[in-house]
Parts: sequence; C-alpha cells; structure tokens
Amino acid sequence: MPSVDLTREGAHVMTVCNACRYCEQYCPVFPAMEQRLTFAAADLNYLANLCHNCGECLYACQYAPPHEFGINVPRTLAKIRVESYEEYAWPRPLSAAFRHHNLLTGLSLAAGLIVVMLGAALAANGALVRDAGEAADFYAVVPHDVMVGLFGGVSLFVITALAIGMRRCRQQFAGSLSVVPALGDALTLRHLHATGPDCVTAEETRTPWRRWFHHATFYGFMLCFASTTVAAIYHVLLGWPAPYGYGSLPVVLGTIGGVGLVVGPVGLWAQRTHRDPMLSDPSQEQLDRSFLALLLLTSVTGLALLVLRHQSLMGLLLIVHLGAVLALFLTLPYGKFVHGLYRTIALAKYRGET
Repeated sequence: MPSVDLTREGAHVMTVCNACRYCEQYCPVFPAMEQRLTFAAADLNYLANLCHNCGECLYACQYAPPHEFGINVPRTLAKIRVESYEEYAWPRPLSAAFRHHNLLTGLSLAAGLIVVMLGAALAANGALVRDAGEAADFYAVVPHDVMVGLFGGVSLFVITALAIGMRRCRQQFAGSLSVVPALGDALTLRHLHATGPDCVTAEETRTPWRRWFHHATFYGFMLCFASTTVAAIYHVLLGWPAPYGYGSLPVVLGTIGGVGLVVGPVGLWAQRTHRDPMLSDPSQEQLDRSFLALLLLTSVTGLALLVLRHQSLMGLLLIVHLGAVLALFLTLPYGKFVHGLYRTIALAKYRGET
C-alpha cells in the first residue's frame, strides 16, 4: 500500500479534483475518480496506474502550484504508482529494487553478467576470437543446450514474478474486467494524450513524439520477441540451426525490432530531458533511465552481432549481447517494464466499470 503520508496526499488531491471536476473529460482517471466518494490506498493505486501522465490536468488546474493547494495530479499519481509496483512485486525482498534501481546498478549488473559469461566461455572454449570461417557459429561459443538452460531458467523466474505481480494487482483492483477493449486502448496508447493526437511537453507545447517513441519501443520489443520465437521453432521443430540468412524471417523481424529498440529508447531519453519536470516524479528518473539504457544496450549489441557475425570478434560480441539481454530480463519484474502490465489491468477495470 502507499505510505500513510502519500495516501493522505493522494486522497487530498483526488478530493479536491472530485469537487472541481474541470478535467473530467481529459482521461479515464477523472470519470473513475467521480465514482468514488473516498479514496483508500487501493483506489489510489488503481487511479495511479490508470494515469498515462499526459499532463493536461496540471496546466488546466486552477489549484496547481503556485496556488497554496499545490495540486499536481501527474506527480502525485506517479509517486503512488511506483509504490504500487513495490507492493505487487514478488518476491517481496526484491521490491526495494524499485527504490534503489538506477542507471549505475543496471549497467553494473549487465557488466557483471558479461564478465561471468566471458569467464565461462573462455574456460570452455579457450578463446573467443575465432577464424573467419567459424565466426558465424554461435553455438561454438555458447552451446545450444547451455543457452536454452540459462535463458529458460531466467525466463521461468521472470514470468513467475510478473504473473504473481499481475495477480496481486488484479486482486487489489477487484471488480469486473473488460479485457479486449482495454488491450485496444493499451496497444494504441489511446489515453496518452487528452485533447488531441499530441502530448504535452510543456505548457502550450505539444508534440507527437512521446507517442511514436513509445510505439517504437514496445513494438520493437515485441518484434524481437517474435524473432526469437521463430528462431526457436526453426531450430527445435524444423531442425534448422542458426545462423539464418539476412532475408530469413527471424533476421528480418529481429532487424526491424532492433531498429525500433534503438529509435524508441533514444527518443524517449531525449524527450524526457525536454519535458516539464513538474509532470513527473524526479525520484523516478533513474528508474526510467536504467530501463531505457538496458533496452538500448540490448538492441545495439544485437544489431552489431548481426552485422559482424562473420567476423572473428563474433564470439566476444555474442557474450556481450547475451549478458545485456540477461540483465534486461532479470530486471523486467523490478523496473519500468511493469507499468505496461498494471496499466492494462487498470484499463480493463475501467472498461468493466463504465
């Protein structure tokens, strides 16, 4: 649950908004708010995860700073939102990662995993720099069974952690869910803006880039996942081992997805530096940057491996890429990735109650 002080702050903000209702047409937060007379911690978690941080309500609010009431809905809900991530996290001791996870810890985790995997590969193979004729053989560097065992085990843990988090979120939100329309809202980012196709960057400044960079990041991630899935089908079911040709489906999907995972995170990082800081919680800046950095490191090393896979340094590049991917996977349940899952559940609840 949000801390006592934060619950009190959130309830105060929502009570003032519920009395005013000037912003009731901006986004789902306000119609959902109007169905409540009081705001317990569970209500605030629901409203916070329903918020897309479009920012319109801050500039429309007559009680926003410097008014003595100091109403800042986007920042208050952002603070409640990250505490809800901690509440839903599994196992509980790792929930502290949301508070302490920063750019340095994310990159340090990736570097540590790369060093460990380098040591293991050197012990098994004696060298990572190979002759050009052998360079494209990924499984000569990391055997297929080892790769499947390592990433299969990590994936099982990550999926379990995410599933338990989603279950806890669902139990707290309660009520009926309308999943199909909510998925449409989530996949199109329908509520990322309030008054048009563009998102606010500052008062009287609106651009479409926040939406497009989010799309590039999400769909780039999904294309890379699809690439890995198709490659697994090729190897396991069809008996076609990697590497695959540049025109093959796994490579095409991975290339397009990798480009999206470069454009999206770079754009979101740059966009955040130009957005009004009043629209976000400064304490979460490092959490966001760590997630973007790991996404970018994964995509850049993956694209470099694709281009240079026939070169003698392929083995070294492969280890660096696998270490980056492993670090990203391990941090998924304890980083900004979870916001998409919990927001979709909140959207489904909103669709179910309206």
